[in-house]
Parts: sequence; structure tokens; C-alpha cells
Amino acid sequence: MELSPNRVREFFINCSKIPLLLLLLFFFVCSLDTLSSAFQLAGGKVAGDIFKDNAVLSNPVAGLVVGILVTVLVQSSSTSTSIIVSLVSSGLLEVRSAVPIIMGTNIGTSVTNTIVAMMQAGERNDFKRAFAGATIHDCFNWLSVLVLLPMEVATGLMTHLAHIVVTSFNIQTGEDAPELLKVITEPVTKLIIQLDRQVITGIAMGDERMRNRSLVKKWCHTGLVTVQTLNTITVSTLSSLSSLSPPDPLPHHVTVSTLSRHLFADAHLSDLTVGLILLAGSLALLCTCLVLLVKLLNSLLQGQVAKVIQKVINTDLPYPFGWLAGYLAMFVGAGMTFVVQSSSVFTSALTPLIGIGVISLERAYPLTLGSNIGTTTTALLAALASPGDKLAAAIQIALCHFFFNILGILLWYPIPVTRVPICMARALGERTAKYRWFAVLYLLICFLLLPSLVLGLSLAGWRVMVGVGAPFVGVTVFIALVNLMQAHSPGHLPARLQSWDFLPRWMRSLKPLDRNVHRRCVFISLCKCVCLWVCLCVSHTRVHLL
Repeated sequence: MELSPNRVREFFINCSKIPLLLLLLFFFVCSLDTLSSAFQLAGGKVAGDIFKDNAVLSNPVAGLVVGILVTVLVQSSSTSTSIIVSLVSSGLLEVRSAVPIIMGTNIGTSVTNTIVAMMQAGERNDFKRAFAGATIHDCFNWLSVLVLLPMEVATGLMTHLAHIVVTSFNIQTGEDAPELLKVITEPVTKLIIQLDRQVITGIAMGDERMRNRSLVKKWCHTGLVTVQTLNTITVSTLSSLSSLSPPDPLPHHVTVSTLSRHLFADAHLSDLTVGLILLAGSLALLCTCLVLLVKLLNSLLQGQVAKVIQKVINTDLPYPFGWLAGYLAMFVGAGMTFVVQSSSVFTSALTPLIGIGVISLERAYPLTLGSNIGTTTTALLAALASPGDKLAAAIQIALCHFFFNILGILLWYPIPVTRVPICMARALGERTAKYRWFAVLYLLICFLLLPSLVLGLSLAGWRVMVGVGAPFVGVTVFIALVNLMQAHSPGHLPARLQSWDFLPRWMRSLKPLDRNVHRRCVFISLCKCVCLWVCLCVSHTRVHLL
């Protein structure tokens, strides 16, 4: 094939895009790290206060909701897990009571990639695929909790499994979890902000001194310095002083601290103010990187190249090994998550690829499940670095997290008909593509309103919770079953239930709500235009008078 000048130029242009792609990915990961720090500054102390109430945490449903809310607040499941491990190892929380909280952190950590998916709302088809790819993580976690939480409360299955593993093996204290991606990103993120994460843990453990301490790290310890000091002696007369020999200097160890080197080290601002500044900046950087990443990927993955990549990623293995492709994808997801040490980073990076159609939803599902396993292996390695007296509890909690994800995979993956999260995520994607505001409503309901409502009901007592929750769950299950039968076998339903047309329109369709949302959006836009016009008129009048 003859190489024309245009082909050569196109080749070099594409090659130059690869370093730019890696640079954008680097800043994308840095923005996620800074976003997590911003949420911890804004809500970290509140999260610590939530963990402090042991009476609430002993209720499994309340514990689950606390895990969700705290992880949403601090945007880091590793921070939530480290607090839980500290509470268990100090004896303030039992392992069995901590398991529902671990389940909640698994749900809460999936909010990040859902936020990332909303950045692709500009293109309807891309948004549909991206939102489905992001919410598949939510659907898997919620379905797993609905089955495994009652099982854990009734039998203590995961607690017993973890206890058997801990007592069967002579596990020794090891090194810290290896830092792979953080070695590259920390030099940049540490110049922006450094946090003292012991403050949140201290508040959770009831240390009142930590309440007035800032999360922003002002000073960093550089080491111990040996200082020579003189003994103090007392003499009664001048003659006795002349007879004394000079005192020997005594060594003393002094800790030397230096001012931390980051943007907010010397800023006299509250934690909330710093958090809001970082939140705005990190979201702006996240949006910019994501938009540029999508545009760059679209320009690279065009024509024959896109077809080849899609075929390699989404094609199953040859018969009879086709079923192994999904498990291989799980292995890849676990390995990549171990490298980046964050399931949020991996799934967030996966979301734009799903949006532009490079990775199918069916292939994204096992990759996400593997990511769930990968993040638990990092927690296990971190637990191995615990002191000897805290080692067993730390490993037992990490293993409970691991078994939760393994049991969830066994429930919702091996048999194709059980892969319900794929159908749920696809339905959410289609609904969101039709009504884009539904994405915001989904985030508010699933990660804020519903957990807060369940927490309030659980605090009111089990009678109130059962009285309100049982009818709600019953109606939800009934609607889901009727919808399923309407789609697959409507003839088995009574004539009245073969469609929802007998219900008022606002109960069976989002169109009335969509019209109201659009009217309000148009009204707000008109108000902005009027305000801008008035401001311009006033400024023009002032200039004319001058």
C-alpha cells in the first residue's frame, strides 16, 4: 500500500494524540483525588460524628445507611473503611455490626462514576450508554445488599467465614499497601491540598480534641533532632562554684516540624471554605478533562480502528470457552483497580469509553465486578500493615468486604438469566436519555433522600420501620413483577393489569413532570435574560449620564 503524504501526516497526528490522551487521563485522576479531598473537608467532621453514635450503628439497617451517607460525604470508600477498622480494632464496634456499614460503603462509592456520566449529557446516545454503564455498579450493589444484608443479620455468614479464615491462617503483620498510581499523582495533588485524615478517625472514636482541629494539614513532621542541653545546678557560695567542673551536656530528642507545602497551608480559611473552593475547582477540571478525553477518543477511535478495538474488547472467546471471556474481564478489572488503588477511578475512567460505544454494557458489567474485587484486595494489603493487636479485626473486616463482593458475583453473574443489573442499568439509561433531568433526580433519591428516609425510620424503631417499609417494599415488588409480565407474557395477567393506562397520567409517565421541569427552566432562562437586559440598560444609562 502506497504511503501518501496525507496518510503519513495523519499517522503522526494520531501518534501525537496518545501523549495528550495520557496527560488528560493523569489530570482526570488528579481531579478525582482532589474531589475526594474537597468532600472530606466539606463533610468529613460530620461523617466522624455519624460514626460516633454506637447505638445507631448497632442497627443493621441504620449501619447500612450510615455507610452510604458517609462514603457519599467523603467520596472515598477507603477513608470510610479505615474509620470502621479503627472503631472495630479499638473495641468501640463489633465486627458483626460493622459488616452492614461495609456494605453501605460499597454502595456509596459508586456515586462518583454516576456524576462522571452526567458530564456526557450533551449527546443523547452517548449519555444513554454512559449512564447505563455507571449505574450498573449501583444496581449490582443494591441488589446484593437486598439479598445479603438479611442473610448476614439472620446467620452472620460473612462474619463467620472471615473469622474462620483469620483463625485458620497464621497471618503476620506486613508492609503497607503498595502505592502504584499514587506515586505519579501525589506530587501534583500534594501541591494543591494535604489532609490530616486522623481528625475524622479521632472524632469517630470520641476524641473531643480533634473537633477543633483543622483537616487541612498545616505542619508536617520532618524527623527527630538531637539537642545537647546543660544540667541546672544550684550553688551556695562563690568558692563552691569555682570548685565545680562544667556540667556535661545531655542529649534530648526534639521533633522538628515545617510548614506544609501546598496552596492552602498558610490560608486562614475554614475547612468548609477550602472544601467548597476545591469542590468548584476539581469539578471544573473534571468536566474539562472528561470533555477533552471524549473528543480525543472519538477522533482516535474512528472507522476501522474503532471496529477492531470493539471487536477485540467485546468479542467472546471461541467455542467452547466463550463463557470464560467475562471472567477474564473480571480479572482485568481487578488488576487495573489494584494498579490505580481505587474502584472509583477505574469505573470513572471506564464510563466515557462506554459512552462512546467502545465497550459494551455486557462487557462493562464483569469489568465493574472485577473492580469491586480489586478494591478489596487493596484493603486486605492495607489491613496487613496494622499492628499486631489490631491485625485480626482489620483483616476480618477486609475479608467481610471481599466475601460480600464474591457472594454478590455468585448471585448476579454466573447464570446469564441472573444478570439482572444489566437490564436495570439499560432501562435507567434509556429513561435518562429521554428525560435528562432524571439523572439528577436519581442521584438525589438513591444517594441522599432514600438513605436519609430509611435512617429516620430505623431510628424511630422497628415497628415504625416495618409499618412504613413493608407496604412500600410490597408495592415495589408487585410493580416490578407486573412490569416484567407485561413485557414478556401479558396474556397471563388480568385484562386491567395488561397495561397501566387505567392509572392517572402522572402516576404512569414522567411526561407531566417533564413539562413542568421545562417550564421552570424556560422561566429561569427568561428571568436571567431580563436581569441581564436591565443591567445593560442601567450601565448604558450611567455611561450616557457621565
